[in-house]
Amino acid sequence: MIASSDTQTTESIAASIAANAARLSEALNNHMRNSFRPESRKTLRKFQSSEVSELTGISMSNLRTRHQDGDFPEVETDSRGRRMYSAEEIDQIRHVMARTGRNGETYLPGRRDGDALQILSVVNFKGGSSKTTSAIHLAQRYALRGYRVLAIDMDPQASLTTMFGYRPEIEFAQSGTIYDALRYEDPVPLSQVARKTYFHNLDLAPAGLMLSEYETETAYALQHKLDPPFTQRLAIALDEVEANYDLVIIDCPPQLGFTTMTALLASTGLLITVVPSMLDVASMAQFLEMAGETVRTLEEATGPIDWAFLKFLIARYEPTDVPQSQMAGFLRSILLDQVLNTPMLKSTAISDAGMTQQTIYELEPSQVIKKTLDRIMESVNGVADEFEKTIQLAWGRESD
Repeated sequence: MIASSDTQTTESIAASIAANAARLSEALNNHMRNSFRPESRKTLRKFQSSEVSELTGISMSNLRTRHQDGDFPEVETDSRGRRMYSAEEIDQIRHVMARTGRNGETYLPGRRDGDALQILSVVNFKGGSSKTTSAIHLAQRYALRGYRVLAIDMDPQASLTTMFGYRPEIEFAQSGTIYDALRYEDPVPLSQVARKTYFHNLDLAPAGLMLSEYETETAYALQHKLDPPFTQRLAIALDEVEANYDLVIIDCPPQLGFTTMTALLASTGLLITVVPSMLDVASMAQFLEMAGETVRTLEEATGPIDWAFLKFLIARYEPTDVPQSQMAGFLRSILLDQVLNTPMLKSTAISDAGMTQQTIYELEPSQVIKKTLDRIMESVNGVADEFEKTIQLAWGRESD
């Protein structure tokens, strides 16, 4: 009788979990539909002249003059007669300036002849370290800045994919994710996985739960010596689309498994996010130790792994929090110039935007208190712009 009772309890718990999952999935579906109504997919807002000036480096006066002279495409105006620009129109203006402006090449900051594709992994061993938040904001900022960007979601939890307006557990339950390009049996070209997004210049290789199969399949592949090995699979997949992009930004899972190592070994540089608290820093130290040992082992088998750079980003930072400030200072004293000078601030604007799967670049300025938006925009742009200099240096030139 005891065994029977235990079995019934187990079955009722399993049924409860399944029922909760179904209810939650339906509620999320309704939430997504309400958030993006009346469109079935997300769309990107238009940008004001001041934002275009900041993104492109074109002064407001020059922007007005060029429009008056007919050099720039006509754009929509709001009820007050202010010009409003789509991301595509900003890109058109950037290319006009590249052809006709002084120092034209500065308006196109992406790859030039001889420049290698930059593949950047955003990593941390611990969840809640703003890894996905950092990855998507960097990807969107660089797309708006004129880079051709591919965002790859390598986390089976698929938070990055969800931020792009997808329901991965429904839309990518069986196929359509980066797993399809990495799997050992009948992999597909990455070009069949990467999809255009509502963000001009930004494509996405989605993730889903199927990606978790990659861990067990890789263990089997190693045992049976299947080629190509996990150390090369993403790099080989990227070769096919290499000419289409300037930057690849990878959101890695919060553990050091085969999936993360596959991303790291394809990368040209790493960005490690860290929250400045004792527990998070201790977790990061453990991650670095494990990663170092793993990389050393792999180098013995495959040869040197040559990353162009390794940077640390202090995330979820609250300047008024004295222990956080002390820990941030401690990190800088140990890791020196590997730590970005600009931290990613903790902000209600980011968390509130996340409720509707949005970033601060997607928010209408009227949705947020101006002081709050300006504060977090300055932080996020500062992080992206500082890291952009590192990317430019990897191409052998100063940031334009």
